[in-house]
Amino acid sequence: MNSARKPANKPSAPTRQVILDLLKRQGEQSASALGKALGVTPMAARLHLYDLQAEGLVEERSEAKAQNRGRGRPVKYWSLTAAAARVFPDAHQGLAVEMIKSVEELFGAQGLAKLVKKHGDRQRIAYGEKLSPAKTLGDRVRRLAAARSGEGYMAEARSDGRDWLLIENHCPICSAAKACTGLCANELKVFADVLGKDVSVAREEHILAGARRCVYRVKGKA
Repeated sequence: MNSARKPANKPSAPTRQVILDLLKRQGEQSASALGKALGVTPMAARLHLYDLQAEGLVEERSEAKAQNRGRGRPVKYWSLTAAAARVFPDAHQGLAVEMIKSVEELFGAQGLAKLVKKHGDRQRIAYGEKLSPAKTLGDRVRRLAAARSGEGYMAEARSDGRDWLLIENHCPICSAAKACTGLCANELKVFADVLGKDVSVAREEHILAGARRCVYRVKGKA
């Protein structure tokens, strides 16, 4: 008798997206943790994960239980695969990459640099308008995170002691950023400008460097 598990019905669209979003925002998770977040049993969460695994969207790894947790089977942790990028916004990356290459071919590196600078100027205006009502650094970071989330970056703001973290769990322009690394350097300058002269901004994690997300630490200089 073949004991291999037969694929179950595909998870419903809402459940599927919640699982993918949780793994995108929080990194690898156990079926128990996902089940708790979904309000279902670990087995129910595991069945959804198996279906997503069959589509190539998630993968698993096993880790032995810690000694203080007793004996038993290793715990499985689930994470997104590279192929899962297709289910998140991509901001027309194919077209963006083609245009970047065309600008560089037609106008050279200087022309591309001018294009990046112009893009940054527009971001400063747009973000500046959204951050203008903010009274505190935390409010400015939260408003910037909201603006970035509206652009598909799945961003959030978190306090970390006296600092703030701007966390972007997705990069909808990843392909374009790979084709033009100036885009990432420019965004770091834009963040520093719109968050105020009284702060410093440093990138601590970077998707293009292999991290799961981009993380910016915002420090008040006072």
